Amino acid sequence: MESIKIEVRTGDRVVTDLTDEVARFCHGRGDGLVHVFAPHATAGLALIETGAGSDDDLATVLGDILPRDDRYRHRHGSPGHGADHVLPALLSPSVSLPVLDGRPALGTWQSVVLVDTNADNPERTVRVSFLTG
Repeated sequence: MESIKIEVRTGDRVVTDLTDEVARFCHGRGDGLVHVFAPHATAGLALIETGAGSDDDLATVLGDILPRDDRYRHRHGSPGHGADHVLPALLSPSVSLPVLDGRPALGTWQSVVLVDTNADNPERTVRVSFLTG
């Protein structure tokens, strides 16, 4: 297995597109599987369409599902930070994709995205691993 870390600065973005980085890592590796993992307690990964408003829609839905208020027992950090710790139960911290001829076999409109509602920690690491098939 081959593996790299990608450093990601999320800033105030909830959705960060990782598709190009994942594709560059897979380039020239032939057929296999690529696994993308966010080793954080407050982030997840998703496959969605980006650039047509779906990324903003996802951020809105997450805000509706996980409101930023004082209902959470996990209370350190900014107001509503407990919601950030619930996020990985809704969006897995990992995704695996088939790779064919060195390219992730994504659908036409699918992108690999990091989803992170935790503005307290804008520096993230994502591990991308390739298993030859």
